[in-house]
Amino acid sequence: MPTKAKQNNQLVRGFEPYPETPGEEYMSDNMRAHFVNILNKWKQELMEEVDRTVHHMQDEAANFPDPADRASQEEEFSLELRARDRERKLIKKIDETLQLIEDNEYGWCDSCGVEIGIRRLEARPTATLCIDCKTLAEIKEKQIGG
Repeated sequence: MPTKAKQNNQLVRGFEPYPETPGEEYMSDNMRAHFVNILNKWKQELMEEVDRTVHHMQDEAANFPDPADRASQEEEFSLELRARDRERKLIKKIDETLQLIEDNEYGWCDSCGVEIGIRRLEARPTATLCIDCKTLAEIKEKQIGG
C-alpha cells in the first residue's frame, strides 16, 4: 500500500523525495538544486495553465443572445481569472523563493531561525516558517479573526 501512495505523490508533484545522506549539511548544494528543480517545474506548470486559460477564453468567447448563457460564460471566465490571479501571485512567490535559494537564505524559519525541514519544504516549497511557528501563527490568526 505505501508503494501506491508514493506513486500517487510522484504523479501529482512530479519529483522524487530528496534522498538525505548521513552527515549531509542542511541546505547543501544538492538540496538547493533539488528545490530549484521543484520550484522551476511548478512555475512552468503554472505558466502553461495561464497559457491554456488565455487560449480557452479566446476560443470560447462568444456573444450569446441569451442573457443566461452570457451570464454563465462571464461567471466561468471570472472564476478562471481569479484562479489565474492567485497563480500569478504564486509565481511571484516562487520567484522570491528562487532568489532566497540563490542568496543561500532558503530553508530557515523567518520567525525563529530553525531549519524548516526538507519534507515540509517538499510539501510547500515556498514555506518561510517552520511547522511550529506556522501553527502558532494560524492559532493567533483564528483568535484575532474569529
